[in-house]
Amino acid sequence: MKPNKVILGTIGGLAAGAILGILFAPSSGKKTRRRIAEKSKALKESAKEDFDNLIQKIDSKYKSISDDTHKFLQDGKTKLENEVAKKN
Repeated sequence: MKPNKVILGTIGGLAAGAILGILFAPSSGKKTRRRIAEKSKALKESAKEDFDNLIQKIDSKYKSISDDTHKFLQDGKTKLENEVAKKN
């Protein structure tokens, strides 16, 4: 499963669970609003952490691909130079 689908599923599940739990809890309106605000803040922090992790993974993949491409080009350049040197 792709990491972004896992992250979105986790965020969605957390949000749905938090909202349903608060709405069906036998509390006053003031308490319920406070709990919604607290859960929203926690969800926001969790989403930010998940997003930061995703960005780090993307950055790591980008650097890996960039390094591999650079190495591939250097190897090709070296081989080409060797072939040209052999012919001269």
